[in-house]
Amino acid sequence: MKFADPNWLYLLIIIPLLALFSAWAGRRRQKAIERFGNPLILQKLSTSSSGLKKPARKLILFLSGVLFLILALARPQWGARMLTIQRQGIDIMIGLDTSKSMLAEDIKPCRLERAKHEIASLIDKLRGDRIGLLCFAGDSLIQCPLTLDHAAAKTLLKIIDTQTAPLGGTAIGQAIQTARKAFVQGEQKYKVLILLTDGEDHNSQPIEAAREAAKDGIKIYTIGIGSKTGEPIPIRDQNGAHLGYQKDQSGRIIMSKLDEATLEKIATITGGKYYPASGAEMALDKVYQEIANMEKKTLQSKKYLQYEDRFGYFLFPALCLFLMEFFFGDQRKKKAQRGGRFE
Repeated sequence: MKFADPNWLYLLIIIPLLALFSAWAGRRRQKAIERFGNPLILQKLSTSSSGLKKPARKLILFLSGVLFLILALARPQWGARMLTIQRQGIDIMIGLDTSKSMLAEDIKPCRLERAKHEIASLIDKLRGDRIGLLCFAGDSLIQCPLTLDHAAAKTLLKIIDTQTAPLGGTAIGQAIQTARKAFVQGEQKYKVLILLTDGEDHNSQPIEAAREAAKDGIKIYTIGIGSKTGEPIPIRDQNGAHLGYQKDQSGRIIMSKLDEATLEKIATITGGKYYPASGAEMALDKVYQEIANMEKKTLQSKKYLQYEDRFGYFLFPALCLFLMEFFFGDQRKKKAQRGGRFE
């Protein structure tokens, strides 16, 4: 036998305390009677008195009821059965562009911060899926390997900034290749890569990388972030004060433009879809709906013993003992009332 809530057993200390208190109160009561008169005569004169044995019996009934009640609260358990719980889902790698162009403020507060907020919301919705984070700029790295620990993934998401992948530029093709290595090799399904980027690739051959990903069964969803007409990239100091805009070697302000054609082609090749970010919306809700309808695989299978609760075997006797204690004190009084004045 085991107890599911053993902390309740600490209350057992009140049983001897109640017994001691009752003994102390009984002595005081007996001394008070002796001071008033002869105890035997007073007992015969009192028709409602229960004598010395009856209070002791009532106390035993009450304390026994308390004992059984505490045991019931501690939830005794015995008898067990083996249960198997399976966790099903898919592997989802989220690739986030951390290049300087993601600091553009056509999406408030900026592209990168808004994307991080939307990714966190997506992670909260996922159930049973393994999640991973990939950061890319001129190179790419795994910020969080595929894991069922969504809280850990969100914690690692918070610290992502434009220094996470310090090499400048945007290498989407390399990001896809890095994601390929992060997935389970040999499987031809259950794998999704979500890319959030402005699509300005710098000669990393993303289309060829997408074809290789399609051979591995990876479905890529692309989210295009930014403006088609272009947006300057602000420069700010450590306090957030605006210092100007990023410029090229000739001194012209760099305009970050959304390359929808590349992103749409990457998604189409792999059987995924392209969604443009609309204002503050990153279209990740639409991606989530797509993922929710995908075939799942068993990611985790766990066996454990489930014990049967048996508190009823203690709660019922406790109630019976309390009822017996309640009615036990009235028996002599009722008998005296029925006997009448001449009995």
